[in-house]
Amino acid sequence: MYRQSEPGLKLRLELISGGSSIIGNGVVELPETGDSWKKATVSFTANDSTMRGKLGIWFDGVGTVDLDMISLFPSDTWKGRPGGMRADMVQLLADMKPGFLRFPGGCIVEGHDLSVRYQWKKTIGAIEDRQLIVNRWNTEFAHRLTPDYYQTFGLGFFEYFQLAEDIGAAPLPILNCGMACQFNTGEVVPLDQLDPYIRDALDLIEFANGDTATEWGAVRAKMGHPQPFNPEMMGVGNENWAPQYIERLQLFRDAIKAKYPDFKLVCSAGTDPAGERFDFLDQSLRSLKADIIDEHYYRQPAWFLENAGRYDNYDRNSAKIFAGEYAAQSDRVVSIHNRNILKTAIAEAAFMTGLERNAGVVVMASYAPLFAHIDGWQWTPDLIWVNNLQAYGTPDYYVQQLFSLNKGTHVVPVLQAGSVLKGQDSLYASAVLDKKEHALIVKVVNASGTKVQRKLNIEGARISPGRVEITTLTANSLQDMNSFDMPGRVAPKTTSVAIKGKQLDVTMEPNSFNLYRVSIK
Repeated sequence: MYRQSEPGLKLRLELISGGSSIIGNGVVELPETGDSWKKATVSFTANDSTMRGKLGIWFDGVGTVDLDMISLFPSDTWKGRPGGMRADMVQLLADMKPGFLRFPGGCIVEGHDLSVRYQWKKTIGAIEDRQLIVNRWNTEFAHRLTPDYYQTFGLGFFEYFQLAEDIGAAPLPILNCGMACQFNTGEVVPLDQLDPYIRDALDLIEFANGDTATEWGAVRAKMGHPQPFNPEMMGVGNENWAPQYIERLQLFRDAIKAKYPDFKLVCSAGTDPAGERFDFLDQSLRSLKADIIDEHYYRQPAWFLENAGRYDNYDRNSAKIFAGEYAAQSDRVVSIHNRNILKTAIAEAAFMTGLERNAGVVVMASYAPLFAHIDGWQWTPDLIWVNNLQAYGTPDYYVQQLFSLNKGTHVVPVLQAGSVLKGQDSLYASAVLDKKEHALIVKVVNASGTKVQRKLNIEGARISPGRVEITTLTANSLQDMNSFDMPGRVAPKTTSVAIKGKQLDVTMEPNSFNLYRVSIK
């Protein structure tokens, strides 16, 4: 963007590699003068790639000009959108075929205090008009200083909705409930001043779902999307707790349900999966007849193995569960030494067999965090790692992908000696029937350090003769992990074996996640 009072200047741009050589250049003409801001662009082709480059700007001529909102983007963005997202990152996400997309995240919605909370209305419209604010994590990197960590909102709520639509995922926006992060200031809006926050929630539903004759539906249409995005749910708050949260949630619920009775609300169960704080929230939310309760668990691998049966006895007729944030921690919670290793992936896979087995209670689940830049992370572990040129999925990513691509349509039991298989002999299992694909899909985790052989007996289904597809995720060591140099070190491998009647002889490698896909009539 430029504002020019005296003409006579043009801008000469140079893309400079880390080695100080010029690998691309262009010239921007500034033809207009006046007091208003104008946009000027230029495209040029770089003759090389660089991991860390610079954009040099030279002024040629004599004149007076103000510059603002200078950005440099590649042309090969996702779907080729100008100023769009990195195609390789979104492709990894799309390859998981997620059922939903939760955005803009968790704690980011709260802010260190309410003045820097995430406000969706300030993230839409023209990019240059979006308000820059300090990032929630600006002062909370344990391993480095980040005094320049800000949000320009080039990625805002419109782009999040658009991304969800692109990858076929249901959008799940999360909004501030009138409470700042309770680990920081814990600032709370008085109940009699909560109306603007509730209005933001109502307006967001109109922005996403309203027709073009509505105030906010017209804003969406002006941004290039006249058709609604069709969200059916919204999160009110993130990891909030105590009576203050319940009081504010009730006001949100009453206002939203009065106007949109079928719209579902995702409600916070706090930061931990057990304890006094969790018990209070769980009981309060169930008494309020909450639609969906959002449970989070960041724990060491052993916790995930021990809790594979967590939801076996949950009330099927009460609130549904969203496993909204979870990741096994290889070191400890909030440690900069956590890593995405085979050990964490196997523990998560075992836990997820319990989520799948209890799909009547657990309606959604999502690993978190999703993306991390190798030079700009605050939290580990993370599902997908990127640098300025590359992106790769972790072992945990492949666990998520295998479950997502093999969800099926109906849950069926996996039994050993008449009991649900959830840890006996360090084996964990779940199975689904996919009536659309005419397939039975069995997932078994061997969390032991020894090879296991079993006979898989299939009852109650007519097996199509032929071969069974077997996909296995394992590695030589529980500490093995992927990297930019070896992105496929821990990745699924698929083979096939013949099936004899209704019995399949299987051999499971130590510390392995195994998926068996059987064709049925």
